Amino acid sequence: MSTHSKRKHIKAVSQKVKLFRANEPLLSVFMWGVNHTISALSHVNIPVMLMPDDFKAFTKTRVDNHMFNKENMPSHFKVKEYCPIVFRNLRERFSVDDTDYMNSLTKSQPVLAKYQGRSGGRILISYDNKFLITTSGPEEVEQMHHILKQYHQHIVENHGQTLLPQYMGMYRLTVEGGETYLIISKNVLSKNLPIHKVYDLKGSTIDRQASEKEKAKDLPAYKDNDFVEEGVKLIVGPEAKEKFMEKLTRDVGFLTNLHLMDYSLLVGIHDCQTGRDAADALQEEYENENGTDAEGSESDNGGQKPTPPGTPSPKTAVEVAPFDFDLEFHPEEDIYGIPGTEEEDGNRKEVYYLALIQVLTEYNAQKRTAHAMKTVKHGTRADISTVGPEQFSRRLLDFVAKVIE
Repeated sequence: MSTHSKRKHIKAVSQKVKLFRANEPLLSVFMWGVNHTISALSHVNIPVMLMPDDFKAFTKTRVDNHMFNKENMPSHFKVKEYCPIVFRNLRERFSVDDTDYMNSLTKSQPVLAKYQGRSGGRILISYDNKFLITTSGPEEVEQMHHILKQYHQHIVENHGQTLLPQYMGMYRLTVEGGETYLIISKNVLSKNLPIHKVYDLKGSTIDRQASEKEKAKDLPAYKDNDFVEEGVKLIVGPEAKEKFMEKLTRDVGFLTNLHLMDYSLLVGIHDCQTGRDAADALQEEYENENGTDAEGSESDNGGQKPTPPGTPSPKTAVEVAPFDFDLEFHPEEDIYGIPGTEEEDGNRKEVYYLALIQVLTEYNAQKRTAHAMKTVKHGTRADISTVGPEQFSRRLLDFVAKVIE
């Protein structure tokens, strides 16, 4: 008895490949890497408790002869993700969903941030302004490994409430023979409100003023002497000041215990009146160009057609295409923000964004040498920036306590 097996004919369907288009290979690989690592992590059972090995773990992916999107991506590259389970846990504690995180970093390429730190690396920002991508050296990655367990514990103990950088991930990309280290963190400055002034404060007065080169930037980082000479005060009210100083003292104490120093308090200021004026000007420009009033109706003498169906009427600055800000303070999103006190007319004058940045510098032999050299140059009583962790933290706290009211 013969048997006949039936063969099922299956039509091959090519897999839809997600493209990652960027204006440089490094960014294309970064976007590919985040998509790949987050997708892979979604199939991993996340443990209830982190184990010591999780703080040493990493994943490596090597791609050869990559043919998809070859106009934008190199054919050979490597992606290494450090401590994926730990950073997954941190994202959860900072209320960041992995899918949202992936989309923010992969839907469109990151762009150069207006504010650039002093470290020499680039600071990029996700297209939706939610995350910072900072290029770092191997020393910063090593230091991050060194403090990661204590940092995670600090975040757990304080329920994610911190002025420290909210770290989201850490990667090494190997592209065209070169290695680049990237550290991802939550955006310190507002994603909703335009920032009009930035200060980088250490509580020191020696060589702490913005250079002419810095002042020429789109968003210069002014320093302590500039802050004092301009007579800046951060007016938030006694209750907000008390809460902020408690948080700052706690975080600075954490850094001191780890022998870290040379960090800064970043101060970003949104001027509410400037923001409103800019929104009004854009609104007026939009209405003049489209011949509509604020409600989107046809003007009497403009002869323009009404807003086409499906197009939002220009009711607010939110809907004006060139203007990306909604001019509202959102505590759930602007995690580092503190609204200034209301004025007599009920409006706020300013909104402040306050965060500790560049916190990975250890007080090592090199810093001790720099301290000695500056002491010889300026004298033992000089208020130099390079001092030991205890003195550094105490001086910053004293300075901030005097300028916030």
